[in-house]
Amino acid sequence: MLTSADRAAGLLSLDEPAGASGNLATVPGSEPAPNPAAASVRSVRVEVEQGLDIDGPTFAAMVMSALNDPRGWGAGGTLSFARTDGDAQIRVVLASPDAVDAMCAPLRTRGLYSCGRNGHAAINHTRWVSGTDEFPDLTVYRQYVVNHEVGHLLGHAHVKCPAAGALAPLMQQQTIEVAPCLPNAWPFPDGA
Repeated sequence: MLTSADRAAGLLSLDEPAGASGNLATVPGSEPAPNPAAASVRSVRVEVEQGLDIDGPTFAAMVMSALNDPRGWGAGGTLSFARTDGDAQIRVVLASPDAVDAMCAPLRTRGLYSCGRNGHAAINHTRWVSGTDEFPDLTVYRQYVVNHEVGHLLGHAHVKCPAAGALAPLMQQQTIEVAPCLPNAWPFPDGA
């Protein structure tokens, strides 16, 4: 049964197909960067694979909310994200496991993982629906996966858990394993 958090993530059902049409559709609409005076403004286009049961505008709103959160990559006014349905520096794509595997190749996402490479953050729809056992809160997982994969596009590599009981660094592969750290969706969880 869909929860309010699922609906806020754009989900129209909890179906998890392995594949869909393979065709990506740009979510129409644009919004300016909330901080146009930031040191850098990056344009973002949000896309959804056709055939997935997703409300594109709602998904796009969650993506942009995660990217422009005060705990996000723009903490301290360094970066802000503007959404466009035209040419963009970053594409955030929600796609079926089969499509993500193709988009992420030669990385081996094995129908399980997402990736950020070649200008796109390809988010695995199955993970968007059900997250991972490492995250008890699906909203936090969804914020994490958007910020993590966009983090790769911003040039950030994977890091390891620094200490048991610490918040996981955003660039830790938390989909695979959070422990002994604690789940974290933000590059700057203190907003600084």
